[in-house]
Amino acid sequence: MKQHLLKEIELGTKSALLKKKIITHYIYNGSSTITDLSKELDLSVPTVTKFISEMCEEGYINDYGKLETSGGRHPNLYGLNPESGYFIGVDIKRFAINIGLINFKGDMMELKMNIPYKFENSIEGLNELCKLISNFIKKLTIAKDKILNINVNVSGRVNPESGYSFSQFNFEERPLSEVLAEKLGYKVTIDNDTRAMTYGEYLKGCVNGEKDIIFVNISWGLGVGIIIDGKIYTGKSGFSGEFGHTSTFDNEIICHCGKKGCLETEASGSALHRILLERIQNGENSILSNRIGDINNPITLDEIIASVNKEDLLCIEIVEEIGQKLGKQIAGLINLFNPELVIIGGTISLTGDYITQPIKTAVRKYSLNLVNKDSAIVTSKLKDRAGIVGACMLARSRMFEC
Repeated sequence: MKQHLLKEIELGTKSALLKKKIITHYIYNGSSTITDLSKELDLSVPTVTKFISEMCEEGYINDYGKLETSGGRHPNLYGLNPESGYFIGVDIKRFAINIGLINFKGDMMELKMNIPYKFENSIEGLNELCKLISNFIKKLTIAKDKILNINVNVSGRVNPESGYSFSQFNFEERPLSEVLAEKLGYKVTIDNDTRAMTYGEYLKGCVNGEKDIIFVNISWGLGVGIIIDGKIYTGKSGFSGEFGHTSTFDNEIICHCGKKGCLETEASGSALHRILLERIQNGENSILSNRIGDINNPITLDEIIASVNKEDLLCIEIVEEIGQKLGKQIAGLINLFNPELVIIGGTISLTGDYITQPIKTAVRKYSLNLVNKDSAIVTSKLKDRAGIVGACMLARSRMFEC
């Protein structure tokens, strides 16, 4: 693949910006004719024809032949060349990482889920992360110089534009993206994990034309991703979506952010884990009761989710209570944003109706009727793959979106 377009993009030339627009159009809309593309970009057909010809020569665009129409001349269909470049996504979980590779068209070419990795916010933890990513790259059969970008999902406060992470791996004055690029030998971008999940669901999940969306990530922590008019909303510094740190409860539970009473302290995976252990210790029964004393092999969130789906009454009861608390606060988001779609995702969403039904009930109770009737509430289609799909898609879009 010829790299001069990437150099043009870095220089910000006018022709590069137009080519970025063409690539972005194909990312979101798939293949199209020159006539359709010229209408969409508000450019003349000769101008678009010139750029498409150049991009075919450069290897970014393919001519996919004549488009079958009912009559008249059959126009040619153009689209992204899948082999012109590749992108890697990395999704960091609490006890594992997921790594994926997509081609230029966005097809998943390689996916490794649940690679063992105990997250540790230390230099050793960062080095281990880089080692796992490098091992993944070494085993790929593609030409390594065709890897154009790696995007890493990081939890907490992340500024995707500057590349700084303020919550995790913040050991140097330099941006984390720069540190990772130096260690890995490739261009690297970073983004918030919930935002990546939102983007993955938007491009490859349950979104069907909706442009105003809220994605609620109920995992160990709690966050939201926001899409407004088809664009990811990041806020001024990239810190939007810290839903879990809304001051909600008059309790004495200290959140990991250092404050008391955060929504996350009673409505999240960490809250589910803590409450279950407390209630078992207070004498209530669960199929996990006999695991409570195993210090060397503590109960995991995945085990609790599995117990809910095995119809463990105590686990179900706690999940439903969390759903009610969460639904009340989601009602507030619906009143504020009037979204078309609310997607319930993250680890806790794997309990299905046990979490979504109490959320829906609370939303109906606490939101304005005229507003909530516009908002469908659905469960994530990508489930535990939302983060890695989003990471891969962000790796590509961050290179070409204007």
